[in-house]
Amino acid sequence: MELNHSKNVRQPACGLFIVLLIVGAAILNSCKVSYSFSGASISPAVKTFSVQYFQNRAPLVQPGLSQNLTDALIDKCKAQTNLKYITGIGDASFEGEITDYSTRPQTVAADAQAATNRFTITVKVKFVNVTDPELCFDQSFSRYADYDSSLDLSQVEAELSTSIIEMIVEDIFNRAFVNW
Repeated sequence: MELNHSKNVRQPACGLFIVLLIVGAAILNSCKVSYSFSGASISPAVKTFSVQYFQNRAPLVQPGLSQNLTDALIDKCKAQTNLKYITGIGDASFEGEITDYSTRPQTVAADAQAATNRFTITVKVKFVNVTDPELCFDQSFSRYADYDSSLDLSQVEAELSTSIIEMIVEDIFNRAFVNW
């Protein structure tokens, strides 16, 4: 005697499967965050950004540093996001000041002379995200580079300050948009 079990097995309703598929897709689609190759995760509600001019309030003022820092931050945001730059106040806005621009002896050689000096730049940044206030911050970012003390700061200043500004801008961008 042969038993046929196929009559006793119920097939899932095709309509129910389609409904579940549509509901699942709708739930996933409602959770939108935009991503970029830079690792930035920016809410689609954020459409614009602004960068106010960073004043140099360090004890030692280097002409051009404020403009270089401000321009570097604008360029980074333009290159790494799809946000539109505006001169007013954007959905995401940066403002701040340069608080330190200094060089100090770092290591001492056997003859009690400095072997290396440390060149430091510190920037205080206030970031406001009007669409998500939890992402706002007010923080200082500092980076440095060491150089041989036999060199005068003026000999290495341009190269080192460019490198330090790059690192600081990267830190600011990551804090604002990569949420580290």
